[in-house]
Amino acid sequence: MRTIFWFTYFWIYQVVALFFLMRICFLKKFSTPDKTSAYIHKVTHNWAKSMVKATGSTITINGLENIPKNEPVLFVSNHQGNFDIPLLMGFIDKPKGFMAKIELTKLPLVHTWMKLIRCVFMDRNDLRQTLKAMNEGIQILKSGYSMVIFPEGTRSKGAPMGEFKKGSLRLAVKTEVPVIPIAINGSYKMMEANGFKIRPSHININIGNPIILTDLPKDEAKNTVSLVENTVRDLLEN
Repeated sequence: MRTIFWFTYFWIYQVVALFFLMRICFLKKFSTPDKTSAYIHKVTHNWAKSMVKATGSTITINGLENIPKNEPVLFVSNHQGNFDIPLLMGFIDKPKGFMAKIELTKLPLVHTWMKLIRCVFMDRNDLRQTLKAMNEGIQILKSGYSMVIFPEGTRSKGAPMGEFKKGSLRLAVKTEVPVIPIAINGSYKMMEANGFKIRPSHININIGNPIILTDLPKDEAKNTVSLVENTVRDLLEN
């Protein structure tokens, strides 16, 4: 019943969201970019939080004070399940886009909203397209807008964290924005652990201290991926 309720709620919300899209079109034409962006963030933030709450799950989040308020950052998180994006959208109240898999473009309304929050889609089987997407993410960060990346490259669908891909922190290296490590623990229990049926779970989200790459000693700066991976792993285990 929980699964039926959630998917029914999800699709009803998509229909209701059409009215929000109409308002966004109006704001783009008659209002300022800042007011339009603020409205988009408000709608997507509330949508994501409601999607998580509709599962019956509870959330504990630690370390929100570690997120700089007035500058762009690169959030670097492990990736356990499909709900990781709604969790980070709904429970971290800072506008941000995601480096996401290109398969999400097959979901028309979801794709539209993801483009509005400046998500970038990557095809993991196309190196040239991946590099192009990375460069797009770099430009978004340079424009003052935060991004999220999942360096494992795919969902772990369980508690153990996979290795971070080489070059996954190129966005941070090229822009020198603070890296905010995040560990999500328990999100796979909401869907992946149940044969893709929705089940209530308790999720812990731990946010670490900012990592300023330009402040690192030379030996650590050469191993940025390993440093951030180990930091996220420590947050996951604590």
